[in-house]
Amino acid sequence: MTPEQLLQRDAFFLGIELRLFWLVALLYGICFIIGIAHLISSRNSIGRALTKGLWITAITHTMLIIFRTWEGMRPPFQTLYETLSWFAWSATATYLYVQSRWRGIHAPGFIIAGIAMAACLYSLLTRSPEIAPVPPALQSPWYEVHVVAAFFAYAVFVVSFSIETCYLKFRAHFVEEDGEAKASLTHGRGDFSRPFGSMDEKFHRWTHRLVLFGFPFLTFAVFSGAAWANDAWGRYWSWDPKETWSLITWTVYAMYLHTKAVGKWKGMPASILNLIGFVCMIMTFLGVNWLVKLLNIPSMHTYAV
Repeated sequence: MTPEQLLQRDAFFLGIELRLFWLVALLYGICFIIGIAHLISSRNSIGRALTKGLWITAITHTMLIIFRTWEGMRPPFQTLYETLSWFAWSATATYLYVQSRWRGIHAPGFIIAGIAMAACLYSLLTRSPEIAPVPPALQSPWYEVHVVAAFFAYAVFVVSFSIETCYLKFRAHFVEEDGEAKASLTHGRGDFSRPFGSMDEKFHRWTHRLVLFGFPFLTFAVFSGAAWANDAWGRYWSWDPKETWSLITWTVYAMYLHTKAVGKWKGMPASILNLIGFVCMIMTFLGVNWLVKLLNIPSMHTYAV
């Protein structure tokens, strides 16, 4: 096959991938709109439609991930274009697994759909889809292990954040509306129309369990990242902006996990720490890239900018 034919073939496959990626972004957008309708109407039938829509989107997104893997002949998370897609897919897949345990709860899917849609659009509109050679810094066996562990932890933390946010939203709404300690996550029509105190305990227990499950993967991601840095640059830790923010994220989630043991941190302080942890996670994943580029800060992770 001549070089021209190879270029034509690659362009053809890339065109198919981009059309599929735009379809995935559109499906996430539709789910996001359905989620808004669910929040406004509080109808459980619309909530079920949201969850079914996310299942359809996740299956389609899985096809995209497989196609990109075949197209590039390597794991699909070597560039920021790919990792944004991987982030959206892993968060959605993790949420759907957790949601299957709560069949009457659909509201957090609204946040998951919004985050996934934003990640896909950011990838499509700002990053190049070109399948480029892997940079030397990424040619380490530790890199793939590091990325898989980190993004699995991120996916679990996104789900914990979505549940925490919905809980705080509806808690504030009902306390303000009737001043009573009763509420349900789906505007009083879901499966959790129990005394507020029992719901408070249930949701905090679930968000805590999710972070507890994801935290060891985040810890392993930090250590494997250090091993990868030693392979790539000859030192385990250099206080690079990306490394520093990963340590900040790890510290915030470690503090959150200790809220069970510290009485004063239970309830609202624990929820705030969970939300702060999510913000720090986004800073580690994307925010540092923007700061490095905006402020011209030296960084060994410029390949991700």
